[in-house]
Amino acid sequence: MAYFYQGESRTFSEYLLVPGYSSAECLTKNVSLKTPLIKFKKGEESNINLKIPLVSAIMQSVSDDKMSIALAKEGGISFIFASQSVKNQAEMVKRVKNYKAGFVASSSNVHPNQTLGDILKLKAKTGHSTVAVTEDGTLKSKFLGIVTGKDYRVSRMGSSTLVSEFMVPLEKLVYAKEGVTLSECNDMIWDNKLNALPVIDASGKLSAFVFRKDYDSNKENVMELLDSKKRYLVGAGINTHDYEERIPALVGAGADVLCIDSSEGYTEWQKKVLTFVRNKYGDSVKIGAGNVVCREGFRFLAENGADFVKVGIGGGAICITREAKGIGRGQATALIEVVSARNEYFNETGVYIPICSDGGIVHDYHITIALAIGADFCMQGRYFARFDESPTNRVMVGGNYMKEYWGEGTERARNWQRYESEGSLPFEEGVDAYVPYAGSLNENLKITINKIKASFCNCGALTIPEFQDKARLTRVSHSSLIEGGAHDVYLKDTFGAQRS
Repeated sequence: MAYFYQGESRTFSEYLLVPGYSSAECLTKNVSLKTPLIKFKKGEESNINLKIPLVSAIMQSVSDDKMSIALAKEGGISFIFASQSVKNQAEMVKRVKNYKAGFVASSSNVHPNQTLGDILKLKAKTGHSTVAVTEDGTLKSKFLGIVTGKDYRVSRMGSSTLVSEFMVPLEKLVYAKEGVTLSECNDMIWDNKLNALPVIDASGKLSAFVFRKDYDSNKENVMELLDSKKRYLVGAGINTHDYEERIPALVGAGADVLCIDSSEGYTEWQKKVLTFVRNKYGDSVKIGAGNVVCREGFRFLAENGADFVKVGIGGGAICITREAKGIGRGQATALIEVVSARNEYFNETGVYIPICSDGGIVHDYHITIALAIGADFCMQGRYFARFDESPTNRVMVGGNYMKEYWGEGTERARNWQRYESEGSLPFEEGVDAYVPYAGSLNENLKITINKIKASFCNCGALTIPEFQDKARLTRVSHSSLIEGGAHDVYLKDTFGAQRS
């Protein structure tokens, strides 16, 4: 007979925090969100700590090298998606490790025989106003010049006008040669009143742009997540099929931490991966595992060498595992049980294994609820997919800008390795969707982080461990949820009221 868990399977929306005493020190500027990424022994400190409790999901539509750089600047870490060739993924890792702050690789490029119409389409897609012109429209060919918003007038030029007719050619540009320092580039920008400075390599190809608008952000950022060589930290996803080839390539490229990307972690396949890593690298390679939703699953991964454990099945915005297979568990309930198992394991062994809550987050405050329950950090997909830095297209849908967002369990992703299938997906466990475009990661993340810090202050806590110790949670009814939002009023933004 099947085993029946007592109680319902609950979500983050079913809980609220009850405020506690707050001292005069409880100000958001005093809150630290430092949290461990990988396991450590009692009395010691984790070798890798995040500065914010957020990491981006192992997904094609979320985590590439661009997202990795952007999130590392803010104190978090990305796990570059594994559903691509080993070579391509390793190259992404290398680009993050070799990235020089302030030097921006051009992702908007055209050739001289393209048209103004192409420029306008590219701008609508990327939001970039500076476009590089190369011989064949890629960075692999010689740099010929640039096009900016100052170089054309849509009202006076036809969309078929060739780029060659209005571009600014290289001989009329101020540019720097590869090897120049960021400080020297900034001096050139200010001395010549430039908005963008091309940096050219010895073969005449465009190495990078340095932009005036990035000057302030290129100054030292205390939130940056850096390794001992002052390079950005980056994670990478792996699967349970080609790991013997993929892991050495990613480690060789400089990945700081790996994570098994799988729909279910309580499996022999994950044990084989963890055993391979420990036999080949000992403890020098850090690797997370999952996902699990019960204490037995946590214990299994912990005893087989996982450096952190991911919790959550079927709770992601684009995940339909529960609908397709009837497999999963409410995220809050799963997290409560796994955190309890982690704490028991710590008391028995003296080894603290961080918990990553993956999925089930709809509102920013759900992150805070997850931390209160005992998660050390949260992995998010939909949240990060909305931003400029995600690798997907920005498109216009119904008069609104959207970003494409699809699950790894879709035919589009074709990530059969994640679902232990034999070379194909027999059915989908994810959907292909849109999320509302939200702008830059930096600006949105500031708001989210301030919300988390404000909740900490309401509970009288200045650190995550203190918050977890002091947090008091209460269950809420459906009526409480309605009461907690705006109600019995007409919102001006949606009602369209006019002032008299």
